[in-house]
Amino acid sequence: MPRLHFGNWIEDLVGWLQSHLTWLFDLVNTVLGGMYDGANAVLGGGEPLLMAGVLAVIACWLRGLLPGALAFVGLALIDSLGLWDDAMDTLSLVLVASVITIVFAVPLGIWAARSERVGAQLRPVLDVMQTMPAFIYLIPGVMFFGVGTTPGLLATIIFAMPPGVRMTELGIRQVDGELIEAAEAFGTSPRSTLARVQLPLALPTIMAGVNQVIMLALSMVVIGGMAGAGGLGEQVYSAITQLKVGLAAESGVAVVILAMYLDRMTGALGRRVSPLGRRAAAKAAVAAAGRFRLAHYKPGGAVAVIGVVILALVAGGMNLAGSGSGKEAAAGTDVGQGKKINIGYIPWDEGTATTYLWKELLEQRGYDTDVKQLDPGPLYSGVARGDIDFQTDAWLPTTHKAYWDKYSSQLDDMGAWYGPTSLELTVPSYVKGVDSLADLKGRGKEFGGKIIGIEASAGMMGTLNKSVLKAYGLDGEYKVVSSSTSSMLAELDRSIKKREPVVVTLWSPHWAYGKYDLKKLKDPEGAWGEGEQIHTVAHKGFAEKDPTVAKWLKDFKLTEQQLTGLENDIRAAGEGHEQDGVRAWLKKNPGLVNKLAPVAGAAKAQGKDAGKTVDMGYFPWDEAIAATYLWQNILEDRGYKPNVKQLDPGPLYTSLAQGQMDVQLDGWLPTTHKEYVDRFKGRLEDLGAWYGPTSLELTVPSYVKGVDSLADLKGRGKEFGGKIIGIEASAGMMGTLNKSVLKAYGLDGEYKVVSSSTSSMLAELDRSIKKREPVVVTLWSPHWAYGKYDLKKLKDPEGAWGEGEQIHTVAKKGFGQEFPELGGWLKDFKLTEDQLASLEVEIQKGGAGNEKESARRWMDARPGIEDELAPVAG
Repeated sequence: MPRLHFGNWIEDLVGWLQSHLTWLFDLVNTVLGGMYDGANAVLGGGEPLLMAGVLAVIACWLRGLLPGALAFVGLALIDSLGLWDDAMDTLSLVLVASVITIVFAVPLGIWAARSERVGAQLRPVLDVMQTMPAFIYLIPGVMFFGVGTTPGLLATIIFAMPPGVRMTELGIRQVDGELIEAAEAFGTSPRSTLARVQLPLALPTIMAGVNQVIMLALSMVVIGGMAGAGGLGEQVYSAITQLKVGLAAESGVAVVILAMYLDRMTGALGRRVSPLGRRAAAKAAVAAAGRFRLAHYKPGGAVAVIGVVILALVAGGMNLAGSGSGKEAAAGTDVGQGKKINIGYIPWDEGTATTYLWKELLEQRGYDTDVKQLDPGPLYSGVARGDIDFQTDAWLPTTHKAYWDKYSSQLDDMGAWYGPTSLELTVPSYVKGVDSLADLKGRGKEFGGKIIGIEASAGMMGTLNKSVLKAYGLDGEYKVVSSSTSSMLAELDRSIKKREPVVVTLWSPHWAYGKYDLKKLKDPEGAWGEGEQIHTVAHKGFAEKDPTVAKWLKDFKLTEQQLTGLENDIRAAGEGHEQDGVRAWLKKNPGLVNKLAPVAGAAKAQGKDAGKTVDMGYFPWDEAIAATYLWQNILEDRGYKPNVKQLDPGPLYTSLAQGQMDVQLDGWLPTTHKEYVDRFKGRLEDLGAWYGPTSLELTVPSYVKGVDSLADLKGRGKEFGGKIIGIEASAGMMGTLNKSVLKAYGLDGEYKVVSSSTSSMLAELDRSIKKREPVVVTLWSPHWAYGKYDLKKLKDPEGAWGEGEQIHTVAKKGFGQEFPELGGWLKDFKLTEDQLASLEVEIQKGGAGNEKESARRWMDARPGIEDELAPVAG
């Protein structure tokens, strides 16, 4: 048989509908979304227990006092599980879907009952609606309406429609034909016959259909959760995909309570509105008279309405009174001012971790956030449509390539925040003899012929099946089992506890490598391809919609250590408490909030010792100037009163020893300042090194080719005019250069070391670079020249310069006791070579007399650096 491309036709039809009927889909989305929001505002708008009381009063009116009390207990249990808001979201979804379904189902059922032709045509349509896998309805639903309540509502309506139509048709067809003939004999019109004879008699069957509609609607909550409809469905879906047994049990109990409530209430309502039902209820009441009279007490309609109104008013009043008690942004940080940001995530650990991290950051900055868990397909579709503002777990260029190719014109790449990642097959370390993918060949029986995979939609699963298995000849011997990330991890955990062989798909970074003793199987053929980057992806135009958040996301970076620490704290917090885990992690990383989401002009946190005077000394070396003025700015922001004074090394160390100065940041140890440290031993306090190792070197511009080592200078003296441009003759490095370095490389005689000054050496370097002339100068690291010019440090394979030093913070004796907070900051103080070089360059640009302002500009260009160097708890 020739291949029938039915799927392609459907794709083309969907594409045409998207292009030509967007206005209709937007209208439907607006109407259904508005209905849902209205229902949810009523049901979720009051205090949970008072709203539970309202629902209990309705149960009491319909069924009696005891059922009302049991209903209240069940609803209170939902609240105690922390699922009240989710339950009301679900109830709103069910009620809206049920009302819409009944509005269409009952007329269709009546039409089918009154016309054989219509009934015959409807039956196959209803069969398809009821037997088609409900998941199928989500695909066009998400494509036409985006993620949210509308796709879930539509899937629910379609799935729940058939029993409503069938039961209505059945009920009317079952009405005794003689009764209809009698009505017609008395001249009753067909419309009156329907209204006064058929519908009242068919009402019990119709109400049974209504009951089935509501129950089927409730059974669709998980489907709605997959499409981002929220509610208990999202909780159940999260529990399924992440194997959260506790959350599954809690959300399952909540669904059962709602199902029982709706089933009993609709059944009782059916008896109330049906003449036959009222007659049966009256007989039951007479039979039960005298027995448990109080338990069967049912208040009158007026009493029930009064009770509902009173409770609803109280609940609404309490809600209004407490409306301003939510979490508020700190003064000066309310950037969002309540603006809504929608974030989506795939339930992968790094996606969960970074999503809840940004939820917390944005809420601290005054935004109102909504988080939805979705599968990759609906998530990318939602971002492309603008229903989701951004997601932080886009694996590019491979894993999510299909989605990126499909929606790239509707997406903005905010850049990578982590990478490179790696994909791999992994086995427990106790599996011997399997260290490479090639080692798996011929050992399929040992692993049950299975490789435990993750979601079939994941890009790595495609790469595994199409490339990796073929590259190592494993196809046919192994079957890749598609499951979910949580199921794969559960199987890995189970196998390790039993010490059974197992091979699973995994990737780095992943917390499993910290929890278990695992082996990443080597990939000598490179079948997995190169590592990927994890990107943040937003909808097109997000940067214009909110440039501040877009800037934060573009600058967002996490190290592997930070990411794994965040993931572990979230896991430790437990299911449903991801944001608590984020808060715990942020407490361990003070200052990170302001680094990741900086706010210009925000009030600076004051230190514990704010108000204390700190006397800081420095000698005019570039790194000392840079570090000293950096800390002057930081201390002023933290409420200290720093005084800065320039001194030569001898007077400065003497002042520290005598207690006249508090601290200095440029102690070169163990060599350069050894004399001072030895002389004042016992009267100084070493707070540790903040930079190192330093190095002394000869340096040439990068355009000087073929000179990469000190040994390369030999024989090229004429090229450099036979000169090495040095600094002050008294400097220790000049003695080392003349006595050791030149001799070690046979350069004495060929080169003359020109003593000058540091400024003269730098002037000659600058002049030579502007003319692109060869020049070799004495230099050292750290130095701002490496940030300004493109230079090469000449390697020293003979080690003639000796070992590098560390730059220490040196304080007076007792400094740690007098300044415990500052002492802690300085002990943890560190700058990288790039940071120090860029700070020195900024100070050079600012010129003499503007060092403090220059250091401030450098800080402003690095939001969060202050909180990183001088963290203030709380």
